[in-house]
This record gives sequence, structure tokens and C-alpha cells, in this order.
Amino acid sequence: MKLLSQTQAEAQVSQLAAIARDCLIDEARLSPKPGLVDSRGNGAHHDLTLALMERSARSLQPTFLQLARQCWQRPADIALREAVGRLGREGERQMMAATGGVNTHRGAIWALGLLVSAVAMNGGSADPAHLARTAASLASLPDRAAPKLFSKGLKATHRYRVPGAREEAQQGFPHVVRLALPQLLRSRAAGASESEARLDALMAIMTSLSDTCVLSRAGLEGLQTMQAGARAVLLAGGCMTTQGQQALARLDAGMLALNASPGGAADLLAATLFIDRVAVTAHHSFL
Repeated sequence: MKLLSQTQAEAQVSQLAAIARDCLIDEARLSPKPGLVDSRGNGAHHDLTLALMERSARSLQPTFLQLARQCWQRPADIALREAVGRLGREGERQMMAATGGVNTHRGAIWALGLLVSAVAMNGGSADPAHLARTAASLASLPDRAAPKLFSKGLKATHRYRVPGAREEAQQGFPHVVRLALPQLLRSRAAGASESEARLDALMAIMTSLSDTCVLSRAGLEGLQTMQAGARAVLLAGGCMTTQGQQALARLDAGMLALNASPGGAADLLAATLFIDRVAVTAHHSFL
């Protein structure tokens, strides 16, 4: 691993935090996303707006910065896991203060926080599979200070006996590494615009994710609508085709009719954009 001066390391951790913030904003602005807040409107949400999502993302940049500093070139151990948990919870409080008590990005703090930590632990390494394994090693360690909260997501995982955000991280983000990133690259190579490629990556996640946000709002009917609709978009050639765009519009209408919003998939799309951006930045020798 290349040794860096303190000044170089600080520049890298600052850049990591900015990338994480920008990926949250890019995910929020991406349109048209089925059932989600985007540049068109609030989707299935009554308490969220695009402006609120962007304010939330900016409020989290200091948290990502502290995570990157704390984790820089450190191995995964319980002490580090508990430090990451503490910083994540502080970030949640900052987010809630910025949004007036609205949970905009709790799931994203978990996913992106782990991935920011993983990049820093590896001293700026940008290999997606290696980052996912590092994040998984950290997520699999216990955090004795974690509060015993029974969130809506946890309730859904227990009720429907499906894996949730915790398991996704502990398994090395398979929906990101095996589905979303390959789809993003395939769609770009096929000539899709960047927005179309990102929407296709979101569809790839939605084809099989047990999204606890959807389950909490619309049960198994909502989850089946999401998964089948996303598959239909990709089978039609993705969002660069007329048929794919029509399938996406049908999926959006179906999600709105069920008041279902795939917030878990959105968090993993932000994680996908982060890993992709870090890899591109490293390729250009900024990381």
C-alpha cells in the first residue's frame, strides 16, 4: 500500500466525503424513479422533497469525513466497528436536525458510511469486490453500544423473514457488486445516457431486493409489483428504449397506487454510484 503524507491523506479523506455527499444528491435528483423523490416530485412520500433530500445529503458530509479519518489505513476490529457506529449515530442526529426530524437517509448512512470506511481502511483502494469484502468484515463485527431499536425495516425483516440492510452489508453488498454495477457498465457500453444507465442499475437492484421500505408500506404485493416491474423494464431493453421507458412508467404508476417507495433500493443505488465514482477517480489518479 502506498504511504502518503498527512496532507495527502487529508486530501483523500476530504474527497471521499465529498463523493459520498454528491452520490446522495445524484441519487435524489435522478428521474424518473418509481415511487421515489426525484426532480419531478415527492413520489409516494408526503414528508419528503428533493430540497430536503439535498439538505440532508449536505448535512452528512462531515460524518463521512470523520468516518474516513477514523478508518484511514486501519484494520477491521471491534474498536473500529464501535467508533464507526458512534459516528454513524452522530450523523443520524445531524441529519434529523437538518431535516426537522424527518428520516431522509438513515439507510444510506449505514451503506455509504461502511463503504467510505472501507475505502479509507484500504488507504484509498478502489477495487469494488475488495471494498465490499472490507465493508462486510466491518459490518459483521458487534457494536456493543448500538441501541436496541426495532425500526420499521427490522419489523419487516422479521415479519416477512427476509434479509434487510444489515444482511446486505454483511454479505458484501451483493445487489451492488453483482447486479447494479455490472448493469451500469453494460448500459453505458450499449449507448445509454448516464441517467438511463443509472436508472437501469436501480432496476437491477429492484429485480430481487427484499426492500423493507416497500414491505413496510405495501407488503408482499408491493414487493412483487416492484420486482416484476423492474424485470419488465430490463427485459424491454432498459431505459434507453421506448418500450423500457413505457415499462418504467407502468412501474411508477403501480408503486404510487400502492403508496410504495423503494427506499432500500435507492440507498443501494447511491452506494453503487459511490463505488463507481471512487473507481473512476482512482483511475484518474486523484485517489
